[in-house]
Amino acid sequence: MALREKLKQMREEFLQDMKDCSLGERLSVIKIKYLGKNGRIAECMKQLKDASKEDRPALGKLINESKVELEQIVAETEERLSTAEKQRRLAEDSVDITLPAKRPQAGSLHPLTIVRNQIVGAFLGLGFEVYDGPEVEYDYYSFEALNIPADHPARDMQDTFYINDKIVLRPHTSPAQIRAMQERGVPIRILCPGKVFRADDDATHSPMFHQIEGLAVEERLSLCDLKGLLEAFAKTVFDRNTKVRFRPSYFPFTEPSVEVDVSCAMCHGKGCRLCKGTGWIEILGAGMVNRRVLENCSVDPDKYTGFAFGLGIERVTMIKYGLPDMRLLFENDIRFLEQFR
Repeated sequence: MALREKLKQMREEFLQDMKDCSLGERLSVIKIKYLGKNGRIAECMKQLKDASKEDRPALGKLINESKVELEQIVAETEERLSTAEKQRRLAEDSVDITLPAKRPQAGSLHPLTIVRNQIVGAFLGLGFEVYDGPEVEYDYYSFEALNIPADHPARDMQDTFYINDKIVLRPHTSPAQIRAMQERGVPIRILCPGKVFRADDDATHSPMFHQIEGLAVEERLSLCDLKGLLEAFAKTVFDRNTKVRFRPSYFPFTEPSVEVDVSCAMCHGKGCRLCKGTGWIEILGAGMVNRRVLENCSVDPDKYTGFAFGLGIERVTMIKYGLPDMRLLFENDIRFLEQFR
């Protein structure tokens, strides 16, 4: 076949291939087929040496013109396909600004954080300040300084997480009170919130939970001051109609000691499942600071008196919202947490 006819046929085949080309990958194949190192144009260039000297210049010019034409068509097609691809992506990513906007999902505080802030806020308004202590604590600060004897059940390994013989995961935030009195001296009014750890786990107990303890040491403080403080706290955190009662109790670090009950928030004292029909729910323990605890902190018990109290944030949260199981507070179920926005 003469070279001129071959170039003509190649051009027709090329145009047909380009007509059917609609993808970038297909275009690359066509480009290699006709313009590649071993493509159709290269074959024509190799056959040019077989032409006569008289025809060689004209044929060489024709081959170059064909090459330029093919390259131009490929370039135009590349531009067309690129533009079409951009338009397709823009169409897929387009946003109809006339549609109503999607409301972003707002986060909220965890119910334990909500109640903690309410409790802390109530006592800050009564002259207390927050004091933080370590969660990994010495046995001395956790027990001995608080007048808890070595044979007390709380010091058993079944109740307390021991790291070694002298270091524990604090079972309460009371050690922070000892540290505060030793560091700052008296008079003092502090609130100690934080995580505590005990070997217990059921519907109303957790091996890790949150506690808030308060301490006030001043001259001439009495049990009447403690009662007035806790009544004001209960009416602030629950509601102004909440009733409070005090029952005698025993704690090694306070003397006298009391347990404090509030009227049930669900039945308002009439009796229900939450309060087990009594109309009352225990919320905290309290009392006047034991003389030995003051002496352990180099405080003169004949000049200063003090009171202390402690409550579990989970327990107050369960009472406040009527929750049947403490474990709901730790499961991080969005359906549950959304109720506290």
